[in-house]
Amino acid sequence: MRLWLARHAAVTHGEGLCYGRLDLLADEALTQQAARQLHQAVPPEAVLRCSPARRCLQLATALTSLRPGRPFTTDPALQEMDFGHWEGRPWDAIGVPDLDAWTHDFARHRPGGGESVQELLQRVRRALDRDRGKGDVLWITHAGVIRAVRLLLAGVRVVEKADQWPREAVPFGGVECHEVEN
Repeated sequence: MRLWLARHAAVTHGEGLCYGRLDLLADEALTQQAARQLHQAVPPEAVLRCSPARRCLQLATALTSLRPGRPFTTDPALQEMDFGHWEGRPWDAIGVPDLDAWTHDFARHRPGGGESVQELLQRVRRALDRDRGKGDVLWITHAGVIRAVRLLLAGVRVVEKADQWPREAVPFGGVECHEVEN
């Protein structure tokens, strides 16, 4: 199976904010550009799954407008990590003690009372297992989910320390492809 991972386009009002489940809109022009690039890169027969976040739905809708008759399904498993009451707050307003608590127990701490990194990994692993053997599959999703897939495909099931979490993200509107064993 080939798993294509596309990140939504840049959001319009998220600069400096903590947002995971916060439902922000993506820039429309950048979304259209990303859809054209996906249309060229991803095989037309690929199964298309999309996070229910509006910024991802925008990209899925733009892509399917270029591929009439190729529907997409929304998949809650592809949502970004839930940062609880941190959502929508500037990162620099969250505070060092709260950020330190997260990095000291990176796998299990639930930042802002939301979802732990371990819970994110488990959710993404279930989605990955479900799609194994389905040929080409495209997920329109978020940076955290894509990082989780990278770790899972490398055999990592638990991330104990913050420095084990991949630093590099797929750029907004970008796509990467992984060969996944069935």
